[in-house]
Amino acid sequence: MCGIVALLDLDGLDLGRIPADPQQARRTATELAKRIRHRGPDWSGLYQDSAAVLAHERLAIVDVEHGAQPLFDRRTGAVLAVNGEIYNHKALQNQLKKQHEFATESDCEVLLYLADEESPAQFLPRVGGIFAFVLWHPTEHRYLVARDAIGVIPLYYGFDADGRLCVASELKGLLGHCEDVHEFPPGHYLDSRDLRPGAAQARALPLQKWYKPTWAEPGYLPNTPYDPKVLRDAFEAAVHRQLMCDVPYGVLISGGVDSSLVAATAARYAAKRVESEDQEPAWWPRLHSFSVGLDGAPDFAPAREVAKYIGSVHHEVHFTLQEGLDALYDVIGHLETFDVTTIRAGTPMYLLMRRIKSMGIKMVLSGEGADEIFGGYLYFHKAPNAAELHAETVRKLAKLHKYDCLRANKAGASWGVEVRVPFLDPDFLEVAMQLDPAVKLPYQAPRPRPIEKYPLRHAFEGAIPDAVLWRQKEQFSDGVGYGWIAGLRAHAEQAVSDAQLAAAAERFPQKTPETKEAYFYRELFERQFPGPGPASCVAWERSVACSTAIALEWDAAWKNQADPSGRAVRDVHDEGHTL
Repeated sequence: MCGIVALLDLDGLDLGRIPADPQQARRTATELAKRIRHRGPDWSGLYQDSAAVLAHERLAIVDVEHGAQPLFDRRTGAVLAVNGEIYNHKALQNQLKKQHEFATESDCEVLLYLADEESPAQFLPRVGGIFAFVLWHPTEHRYLVARDAIGVIPLYYGFDADGRLCVASELKGLLGHCEDVHEFPPGHYLDSRDLRPGAAQARALPLQKWYKPTWAEPGYLPNTPYDPKVLRDAFEAAVHRQLMCDVPYGVLISGGVDSSLVAATAARYAAKRVESEDQEPAWWPRLHSFSVGLDGAPDFAPAREVAKYIGSVHHEVHFTLQEGLDALYDVIGHLETFDVTTIRAGTPMYLLMRRIKSMGIKMVLSGEGADEIFGGYLYFHKAPNAAELHAETVRKLAKLHKYDCLRANKAGASWGVEVRVPFLDPDFLEVAMQLDPAVKLPYQAPRPRPIEKYPLRHAFEGAIPDAVLWRQKEQFSDGVGYGWIAGLRAHAEQAVSDAQLAAAAERFPQKTPETKEAYFYRELFERQFPGPGPASCVAWERSVACSTAIALEWDAAWKNQADPSGRAVRDVHDEGHTL
């Protein structure tokens, strides 16, 4: 995990304006990069010429000794600042048609040479990994900005007072310098060669979509028959390639099926070094696992059971309600959101990541994405048919960058820890999302009772204890302790008056909070990110069904449900705990 800041169009050629002062531009980039140094505490790098400044804050995960950035193409002079991991970098290197002089063993350097040989639309779909990057070609006076398929890695852009384009890994890297800010959409790229005259002045960027999976096309209904071996093999391959790492790593075990399967699969490969094609012993062969919660949290016992089953060195991180409340301001500052569910889940994760970093762990694998892929949330029990379930999973995946990906990435990055998410590996997604969605309907599961994510659970029978494999979905913010959400609500009840909530539309006309808890988070956000620009980048959805017309039609009771917790689907959640 790293942080990047780029100031572009500094020479004024594309804008028809006076060039920026070079020294001032350097000072600005340095100052903005300091704001995101938590993402990359290991080293700082900076490139500057008359037209661009690229700043990079590095978290060293691969090629720790030689992979400092920005990276340079010695032949063409192109410069690259990237935040990400390219898991198939060796295969991509073997596909290059020209001879290139690699200066490092960094997994990211291959992006320079792919961009030299092919158009973005040609090479980006072949890049297997998570990334956000800015590539500057000074001799061609060209820049390329791109973000990974699902948006695991965050990226934002904005324009300064003179209309110059600025790019950063987090909102705070643009705040105060840019007049307006936007999230750079996942699966897109920006090639300055596509800019038409006047586009920069008008702040109209020709963003191009490069990630176009068939399963996401409107009206498309997959029909691939369910084969548990194919699904399992694809997931195990995803976990295996994401173990690419030159530093100590660990796994998160929440006590649910998703993270437990990630951990169990990682344990299978932990003894060997992935970069040597499993021929050499791993540098850190003991796998460490982590869980977090209040005392007596529902997730602790099953997480402990999984850790014992797979043989990991397990660590339980206990926090108090007060410790969580005390962290809220910092959590919102790091996560850059006021979304209720993201903050509820993000706070325990933020506290957990601090403990993980204190133990020398720099990378962890987590289970985000499985619920979106397999219809794992409790409200999917109400899905009327396979077509609507599939449409909802596609919609959920398209928005995941605003929620779980944002939470996992920024909670980890706040302490210099990289979070990897194998379920969102593009190759695995292609297998899982092409399944006939009928097999994902919870009430179609051939079990004694309806169960969400049946195909995933069935494919991994024997990998983890049955009690965890078939455990009902528990929201992470519930699993850390049911007193957590209750405590947050009670605190907000004291902090926000009835009068304040009644006047919420006047105070916050944009994305108006509807509960005292939501109002409280919005206040904390506004203190750190004032103005409409940052708020426009935040996703805010009020209901358990995520405020979509499709899902809201599944149960009329959701239309007036202001609490987004999975427990709001009472008849499903309660029933699951009494069977």
